[in-house]
Amino acid sequence: MKKGTNKKFWYLMGSGVVILILLMITSSVIQIGERLVNLHPYAPYIFYGLSFILLYFLIIRPTLIIIFSPSFSIDTTLDNNPKREYKVFKRVSKRILEQEDLPEAMRQNLIDSYNDPKKLRDALNNVYNKHIKKKINKVIREHAKTVMVSTAISQNGRLDFITVIVVNIKMIKEIVVLCGFRPSYRNLAKLIVNVFVTALIAEGLENININDVLPTSTMKMLGEIPLIRPIMSSVVEGISNALLTLRIGIVTRKYLFDDASDLTKEKIRFGALVEAAKHLPMVIADGLFLFPKTVMNIFKPKKTQLDQLDEDVNPTK
Repeated sequence: MKKGTNKKFWYLMGSGVVILILLMITSSVIQIGERLVNLHPYAPYIFYGLSFILLYFLIIRPTLIIIFSPSFSIDTTLDNNPKREYKVFKRVSKRILEQEDLPEAMRQNLIDSYNDPKKLRDALNNVYNKHIKKKINKVIREHAKTVMVSTAISQNGRLDFITVIVVNIKMIKEIVVLCGFRPSYRNLAKLIVNVFVTALIAEGLENININDVLPTSTMKMLGEIPLIRPIMSSVVEGISNALLTLRIGIVTRKYLFDDASDLTKEKIRFGALVEAAKHLPMVIADGLFLFPKTVMNIFKPKKTQLDQLDEDVNPTK
C-alpha cells in the first residue's frame, strides 16, 4: 500500500470509528431516556441535556484539544537544522513553561534558550527525556488504575465501553498537554481505533468466566482468602482492561517520543505490551485497595524498583 493511500485509509478509519462511537453512545443515552418517561414527561429532556454536556466535556472537548495541538516528532528536537521547526519549538516551549512542577533549572534553561533555535532544541530534548517522560508514565498508570477500578465495579458492559472510551481519550489528551504536541493525524487515527477496540473488549468481558481464565489450583488458593473469590471475576475484568489501557498509553508515548523511521508497527506493539506488563503490578497494587495488606504487598514494588522501571523504559537520547 502506497504511503498516501495508507494515510487516507487511516484518516477514513479514524473518522469512521469516531462516528461509530458517537452513535453507540447516543443510542445508549436514548434508550435510558425512553425509560425516564415513566418518571416525568420532562425527565428525558433533562437527561439528554446533561448527557450532551457530559459528552462535550468528557469526549468532544478533549478530542479538540488533541487535534488542535501542534504536531511533530521528538526526533525533530535532534534535527541538525532546527530552524525549520523553530516556530513549533517556541509554541511547545510556551506550553511546557505553563507547567507548575517544571524544575526551575529546566524552566530557566528554556527561557534563556528561547531566542536560539539550536539551544531551544537541546533544552526541549533535555526536558522531554529527563522530566516529561516520567510524568507521562505516571499519568498512564493513574488512568489504567481508574479503568481497572471502574470496570471492576460497574458490572455493565455498555457502561464499561463508555468508561474505557472516556478515560483513554482523557489520558491521551493529558499526555498531549504534557508534551505540548500531538502525534501525526495518521497515528491519532490508529490510537482512536485502538481505543475503540479496547472499549469493545471491555464490553465483552462482562460475561467472562473466571474458571476458564485461571487454573483450578489458583482458584483453590484464592478461595482460601476471605472475600477474594466472590469478586475475582470482576477483578480479572478490571485488570484486563487496565492492561489494555496501559498499552494504549505507552503506544501514545512511543508515537510521540520514538516516532523514528526504523520503528516498525510490530516493534511498537510488542514493546508496548511488554512494558505494559511491567507497569501492571503497580496499577494492581494501587487499585485493589480493598485487598488484605499481605496480598497488596505481593504486587507492590519498592520505590527504587519503580524509579528503575521509569529509567529503563525512558533512556535519555
